[in-house]
Formats: sequence, structure tokens, C-alpha cells
Amino acid sequence: MGEITRITTQKKQKQRYNIYLDAGSGETFGFGVDEAVLIKYRLHKGMDIDAELMDELINEDTQYKAYSLAINFLSYRMRTKKEMHDYLLKKEIHPEHIASVMERLVSEKLVDDKVFARSFVESRIRTSAKGPQLVKRELLEKGVAAIYADEAVNAYTFEVQYEKALTWMKKRLNQSGRYSFKEQLQKLHGFLLQKGFTQDVIQTVLDEANAAQNDTLEWDALCRQGEKLLRKHRQKHMGFELKTKVKQGLYRKGFPMALINRFVDEQIDDEV
Repeated sequence: MGEITRITTQKKQKQRYNIYLDAGSGETFGFGVDEAVLIKYRLHKGMDIDAELMDELINEDTQYKAYSLAINFLSYRMRTKKEMHDYLLKKEIHPEHIASVMERLVSEKLVDDKVFARSFVESRIRTSAKGPQLVKRELLEKGVAAIYADEAVNAYTFEVQYEKALTWMKKRLNQSGRYSFKEQLQKLHGFLLQKGFTQDVIQTVLDEANAAQNDTLEWDALCRQGEKLLRKHRQKHMGFELKTKVKQGLYRKGFPMALINRFVDEQIDDEV
């Protein structure tokens, strides 16, 4: 192919070099290589480059560029094998070079799904209010094998889950007086399931909520709903029929019969 006549540093990437060749008809640009490739092959002025060596250099440099992309991708945070593979594919790296880079990253322990899963769960425990099932789903979506995901979420002990679920309970119960306590518990149960908490933790939190139920807030919520029902049905019903309509409506909303009867007696008895 020719003899190396000049080696210059690229202006925008100081770790890369331009190789110029003379094949007998004057100097022309040959190819570019990374500093690591330059050193590995001991490229220097006056060195003869044949077609076979040039192909080898270009192939080596292409792999190194792919490896450099991977290292830069890892500089922000840890990655799973799937994340790394998808990233290199998106960067239009040839599958053969992707395989080579992945093998190197794994051998150097720069990509390790088991370590990633453990670190990911530890981070989620510190910084999020998610339960283990939701975090496990995140790991699986990132390509982590189920065996590693299961092992990692074991860090979510009952105590860890309970504290997070209890925080959610305190935030979501009695946010407003629109719903009966029973309805609030049902909504809380569904919410905690969506957040990935296990059933035993959810039940423990619900039991604690039941034990600490605030009767005053429950009564206030029932009165609000009961007044709405009264306004709705008073135009068409009165007396026993009105009482029945209101009772049915409040019961469907989950209020206890003792409070329902109290409300009806106070609000409707005079109209019988």
C-alpha cells in the first residue's frame, strides 16, 4: 500500500492520529488510528504498510473505537449486558465487533449483571419508595437474568418494605374526606400492589391502619357523601324510601352500618 511519510495528531481528537502514505505517486492520507493502536503496532515514519496490515489496523482501530464508546457509556453509570449491547447496536457498530467488545468488558468485569443488580437494588432502597416486585421488574426489563434479580431483591427485608409501605399509608389515607375508610383501604391496597410491595407487608400495613382508624374523619366523610345523596334523592323520594336510598348509597361506598344509621336518624327521621 505504501510507506508511512507522516503521522499527525487529529485536531478535534488528540488521542487519534492521521497516517499518511506514499505509494510512489506522492503523499496521500491513508487512515486514522487511536493512540493505543499506534503504540501496539509501533507505527512510525518510514514503515511499510501492505494491504493485509492496513486491513488489520483498520479492524483493530474499529474495535478500539467501539470499546472507547462503551467506556464512555459506562462513565455515567453501570450498565447491564443488554443495555451495552443495545447501545453499541444503536451506534451502528458491526455485530462482530460488538461481540468482541462485550467479551472484553465482561472479562475486565466492567459489565457484570449480578453486581449491577445488587447495586441497583441498594440504590432503589436508598432513593425510592418502590417495593421489591417493581424493582425486580425494572431489572428484568434491563435484561438482568431472573436468578440475579431474585437474589438482589432479597435486600428488601420485611422491615425495609414495611417502613416504605407505612410511609405511603400515612400519605394516602385521609387525604380528603371524599371516601369511606373502607374505600381508602381498598385504594391503598391497590396502590401498594402497583408499587411492588409483597402481600404480607401490605396486609400488615392495612391491619395497622384498621387499628388506628380515625372515627371522626370517617364520620365527616360519611356526612359529605350522605348530604350529596340527600340532595340527589329528596326531589323524588321522602320518608322510608329516602332513608332506603341514602342507606344503600352509603353502604355501597363502604361506610359501616352503625354510622349510616346514625346519619339517617339525624337527617331524615323528622321527615317520616
